[in-house]
Amino acid sequence: MISGKQTDDVSGAARPARQGPGEGEREGEEHLALDEAGEAQVAPGEAERALEDEDEVDPQVPPPPQVADLAAACVRFVASRYGAALDFAPETLSFVDHWVREARAEIAVRPEAVELVQAAAGAYLGEVVRRAFGGAWRAEGHHADWRLQLERVYCSFNPIGMAREALLLESADGWGAHFELDPAEADAIEQRLAALPPAPDDEFYAPSTRFDVVAILFEALRESLRSRGLGDVRFAPEDYTA
Repeated sequence: MISGKQTDDVSGAARPARQGPGEGEREGEEHLALDEAGEAQVAPGEAERALEDEDEVDPQVPPPPQVADLAAACVRFVASRYGAALDFAPETLSFVDHWVREARAEIAVRPEAVELVQAAAGAYLGEVVRRAFGGAWRAEGHHADWRLQLERVYCSFNPIGMAREALLLESADGWGAHFELDPAEADAIEQRLAALPPAPDDEFYAPSTRFDVVAILFEALRESLRSRGLGDVRFAPEDYTA
């Protein structure tokens, strides 16, 4: 294992979000339930290659209970509002995009709902990423301090911070929404992401967009490891700095 690394924050241009459900798919006119818990030029097959790496991820490994509860709240809300059953597949993030988009208007009236929406949407986004690419949550303390730490590449970030940015359409300083990488890899990854076409803020910050960027980043980092004969390296929580 590689330990004692310091990290840099890296953010890059992103692809537009997938199209969300139309108004005709909506069931009811519910409000936020406070009691419930273009096109970027992605190379053909790039996300698929990332998802079909040499090792399969075991999606049965459970997340921490506090993460599971928040992700389940997202599943319940989307099912209630849109009649869609979220199953943690990447394509279901389009419904989360749509929920976040609609939530912005309601948050303008009820600012206190930001904490609930960002936590539920972020936990679901993080679980989609974790089940696709492998990793472990550090979910202690304030939500701003949570991190998802990938296992097969050295990369961590806060999915809840990403959801906060999607709600507010601006950078969320102090929320860990950008990728923390090995400094030796940061420049190459930043150049790779910067080569993607720009997108409007609504698409740039969308949860589905963030997943697509993680897929691009993951494949680039895996290829770098393989090229150096380090394809078998795995990163444990102790390899990440606090």
